[in-house]
Amino acid sequence: MANVTVIGAGTMGNGIAHVFAQHQFKVTLVDISPDNLKKGVATIEKNLQRMVGKGVLDPEAVQTTLGNITTTTHLATGVSQADLVVEAATEDRELKKKIFREMDAHCRAGAILATNTSSISITEIGAATGRPENVIGMHFMNPVPVMKLVEVIRGYSTSAEVTRTILELSRKLGKTPTEVNDYPGFIANRILMPMINEAIESLFHGIAGVSEIDTVMKLGMGHPMGPLQLADFIGLDVCLSILEVMHEGFKNPKYAPCPLLVKMVAAGKLGVKSGEGFYDYSQSAKAEKVAAQFS
Repeated sequence: MANVTVIGAGTMGNGIAHVFAQHQFKVTLVDISPDNLKKGVATIEKNLQRMVGKGVLDPEAVQTTLGNITTTTHLATGVSQADLVVEAATEDRELKKKIFREMDAHCRAGAILATNTSSISITEIGAATGRPENVIGMHFMNPVPVMKLVEVIRGYSTSAEVTRTILELSRKLGKTPTEVNDYPGFIANRILMPMINEAIESLFHGIAGVSEIDTVMKLGMGHPMGPLQLADFIGLDVCLSILEVMHEGFKNPKYAPCPLLVKMVAAGKLGVKSGEGFYDYSQSAKAEKVAAQFS
């Protein structure tokens, strides 16, 4: 396996492309927006330079890594020579199925089709293709270049060979893969999202304030970041989407999103990416102050 295509140049997509390229894979980064591609590559370069500054990467590796990345706005062209395609588009079930149908039509026989989804059924996505045995979940954590975990999700039809291949590949990337089965939320979000939702419920009911809730979980439970700040970094819209998938999938009221979360998303308060969530990120100085508080 030498050629990897990543669909989506956003936060997760450029992070996934970064890691593969740094480990000497030839990477094609695909996005419908040329601006997104430029921003994605610029982010990769910025993160590589940060690693050089920290002494964890040799300066010459920056250009080598960037040289391993090409970009295109044409999905058919971008996936045609890929051994592996990793989809990292918006967390939208119908969009992902549409992308996988296109990937299936243009990928060579034997190519593995992976999705970075954090909650949507791998089985359902695979069923949209003519090769469900070659469809698998490869759920990276944010920030991808730093976080060691890859949640490898095996759909109902995913073959044992494909699963072994992705587990081995994840280790080659310096990651620690964990195999899980295909149920709503998998493992990471099945445990994380109810905790975040309960933190929001606690705020909603006036039990404690934002910083108080995060301080309790950080200092009392040893979490590196409080659940409300973490929700801001994930994106409140993403948190809501995952909870809705779990609520729909399990039909269990314990996964029902807190009304406060629903209202904040409706109001466009999505966290870091919108400039405001549970914390105010509208000014860079404020954002740095908040980040320093929890670092």
